[in-house]
Amino acid sequence: MTGTRALRIWSKVHTWTSLISMLFLLMLCLTGLPLIFHEEIEELTEQQFAAPHLPGNVPAAPVDDVLLAAQQARPGDHVLFVTWRDEQPDTVVVTMSPTPKPMRGKFYRLVMDGRTKAVLGEERPQQGVMDIILLLHKNMMLELPGELFLGAMGLLLVVSIVSGVVVYAPFMRRLEFGTVRQRSRRLKWLDLHNLFGIVTTVWLFVVGATGAINTLAMPMYDYWRGQVLPPLLAPYRGAPVAQPSSLDQAIARVRAALPEGRLSSITMPTAENFGSPRHLVVWMKGNSALTALIATPTLVDVDQTVPVLVPQMPWYLTLLQMSRPLHFGDYGGLPLKIVWGLLDLVCIVVLITGLYLWIAKQRFGGSVRSRTAAPSDARPA
Repeated sequence: MTGTRALRIWSKVHTWTSLISMLFLLMLCLTGLPLIFHEEIEELTEQQFAAPHLPGNVPAAPVDDVLLAAQQARPGDHVLFVTWRDEQPDTVVVTMSPTPKPMRGKFYRLVMDGRTKAVLGEERPQQGVMDIILLLHKNMMLELPGELFLGAMGLLLVVSIVSGVVVYAPFMRRLEFGTVRQRSRRLKWLDLHNLFGIVTTVWLFVVGATGAINTLAMPMYDYWRGQVLPPLLAPYRGAPVAQPSSLDQAIARVRAALPEGRLSSITMPTAENFGSPRHLVVWMKGNSALTALIATPTLVDVDQTVPVLVPQMPWYLTLLQMSRPLHFGDYGGLPLKIVWGLLDLVCIVVLITGLYLWIAKQRFGGSVRSRTAAPSDARPA
């Protein structure tokens, strides 16, 4: 296969993988832009429940006392989860439901002051603008089929990037980097498309690859739950749901088993497939920049004499957890979010200019190139 023929094949691969995925990628870029700044947007548009400033160094109250206060505020309801938020270190979020089996729209979150045990507010499930944008970005409101389809579009983006680099490399031997020729509108947009595309190549590759990985989150967790947890929980399957004697004691045992861990959340004993009828599922995160992105589950039997179980997290779930912050760029604070937002805008320009160039080529064909480009400029469109 000659070099010219190979280049033409790569050019066709780049063209068609880009065209097939372009509209969906444009939707992902447009919805992804506000999601990068979702925390800042929610602070401005939604009610926030923050713990008040207290004089002195007030220690955190026992978790059991905080949980008791939440149950007294909503007597008769069932506690599902207890969560600690990194951005609100003095609060404890208690997720409750009127029924033992949580139903969509039938649960709520009590935001508690972790020091005074006071109820700061109640967060109810709602579908605001940011929730709709997230669903569009995640699965186009089509649940798992939509997620898998967008994952396929992410893989096409990766192929488009690789093929684009292959096509772009020999072309740039003839021009200095950053050259934008002005001989015609199409030639100018071609150079801008190539320039913006090559500048964002690494970012686009990372975002496309991590986005494709994220679409497999549900199948990955279902596979892990189906392969790892059943052997551990088989003796307890079908048993009545037990009540833990003390969350504080369970937390202390987990911290002894994982001394470098940081408490993230607790799943109460349940008969549902995300937990165990006899175990607290205590999720821990690390303290370093890398391990803070990875959550490790531990199983604590309500019988405190049974050793703590730490199921091994497989490599694919570790990869999934590390891919999420890389996809949204929310692990480096506002400066990194601004960089992610600017790169997202550049990506939108790349997609629009690519569509314009394809339409112009279909409309005018090779005659435009022959009139506007010198022979040395000729290359696969």
